Amino acid sequence: MDLPRVRRVWKRVFALAWPVMAEQTFRTAMRTTDVVVSALFSPAAVVAIGLADLYARFPLRIGLGLGGGAIALSSQDTGAGETATRDEAITQAILLGALAGVPFVLFGLFLGEAAIDVFGRLIGRETPPEVVSLGSAYLAIVFATAPARHVSLVAARALQGTGDTRTPMYVNVLANSLNVVGSVLLGLGLLGLPRLEIVGVGLATGAANVLTAVLLCAAIRGSWTDAEFVRPRNPTIAGQLLRVSAPRVAEGFSSEAAEFPFNALLLGFGEAVNAGFQIGRRVYQQVTGPLSRGYNVAASVLVGQALGAGEPDDARFDGWAVAALGLLSVGGVGLGLVALAPRVVRLFTSDPATVEYAVDFARVYGLAGGALACFTSLSGALQGASETRIPLAARLTGMFGLFLGASWVLSRTAGVGPPGAYAGVFLAYCWMALVVAVGFRHAEWATRAATMMAERGSGGDAVAGDGD
Repeated sequence: MDLPRVRRVWKRVFALAWPVMAEQTFRTAMRTTDVVVSALFSPAAVVAIGLADLYARFPLRIGLGLGGGAIALSSQDTGAGETATRDEAITQAILLGALAGVPFVLFGLFLGEAAIDVFGRLIGRETPPEVVSLGSAYLAIVFATAPARHVSLVAARALQGTGDTRTPMYVNVLANSLNVVGSVLLGLGLLGLPRLEIVGVGLATGAANVLTAVLLCAAIRGSWTDAEFVRPRNPTIAGQLLRVSAPRVAEGFSSEAAEFPFNALLLGFGEAVNAGFQIGRRVYQQVTGPLSRGYNVAASVLVGQALGAGEPDDARFDGWAVAALGLLSVGGVGLGLVALAPRVVRLFTSDPATVEYAVDFARVYGLAGGALACFTSLSGALQGASETRIPLAARLTGMFGLFLGASWVLSRTAGVGPPGAYAGVFLAYCWMALVVAVGFRHAEWATRAATMMAERGSGGDAVAGDGD
C-alpha cells in the first residue's frame, strides 16, 4: 500500500469533508432538539414526530437524489474545466428540485391525517388519536416548505461538486442554529412567546428550510461562489441529471418504503419499542452521521473531478482510500457508542421501557457503523462517476430482504420479538456495504462517466477506461 499517497488523499478528504461534517452536525443537532423538545410533551409526541419524519424524508430523498446528479455533473465538469456546462447543470438541477417539491405541499395539506393513521392499520390496530393529530399537524407545516428544502439540498450538493464545501456549511450552520433556537422558544413558549409545542417545532423547521434556500441561491447569484445561474439551453444535461438522479431517488424511496412496515412492526410491540428505535437511531445519527455524510460528499468530489481530468486510476484509488478512512473512523466511533449508549440515551428520555429499547437500537447501529460508512463512502464514489444504479441495488435488496424481511420473519414469524429487528438492521447494512464494494471493484463506471461527459460536450481529456 502506498501510505504517503493514502495520507495525501486523506488530507484532501478532510479539507473537503470537515465543512460537510460541521453542517451535518448542526442539522442532526436540530433534529435531535426536535426529539428532545417533543419528549418534554409526551411519548406520543415523540412517536408522532418520528412517524411524520418518515414522510418528511421523501422530499429529502428527492432533494438528495437531484443533488446527486448535480454533484456528479458539477464535479466532473469542474475537473474538466468546463464551467459553462457545470453552471447549466447546477441551474437545471435547482429548477427541477423546486418543481418536484410542489406535490408534497398538497400532500401535507390534504392527506396528513390519513398518512399518519396508516401505521396502525398496517398491523390491524388503531393509531392513537393524539399521535395522528400531532403528527399530521407537524407534517403539514414541514411539507409546505418542501420546494425550498429541495432547492437547498440541490444547491448545496452542486456547490460541493465544484470543491466549495464551505459556503453550504456557513449557510446551513446559520439556518440550523436558528432552527434549534426556534424549536426551543416556540415549542416550550419561552421569552414570552406562545407555547405551540409540536406546531412550534414544525414552524421552526419550515422557516429554516426557506432561509437556507434563499441564502444559497443568493450565493450562487452573487459573487460569493464560482458557480453562476445561466439560462437552460441543453436538454442533454437535463436528461443526464434525471438519469443519474432517478436511481438515487428510487434508492431513497425504497429505504423509506421499507421503513413504513418496519415501524408498524415495532409499533406492534408497543410504543416504547417504536420510541426506542426513533431515539436509538437519532443517537447514532448524531454521533456518526456527520462523518459518513462528509465522506460521501468527499468521495463524490474526488472521484468526479479525477474522472473529469481524465485520471480513472486516481479516481479508483481515491474511492478506496475514502472507504478505508470511513471504516476506521466511523467504525471506531460506533464501538464507542456501544459502550456509552446507556448514558447518551438518557439525555433523550427517562422512561425506563423506552430507555431499554433505545440503548439496544443505539448499540446495533454502533456495531454496524463501520459497514454503513463503507456503504456511504463507496456510494459517493460511484455517484461521482454517475453510477447510481449499484447503490440502488444494494439498498433495495438490503432494506427489503434484511432490514424488513429478516426483521419481520425473526420478530413475528419466529417469535423472537424486538431482538429479531436488531439482527435485521445489522445484517442489512453489512450486505449493502458488500454489494457496493463488489460494484466499485468490478463495474465499468469510468467508461460510463466518460461517455456521458462526451454526450454533453464536456471533458475532452476524459479517459473511457475501467480504472484498473
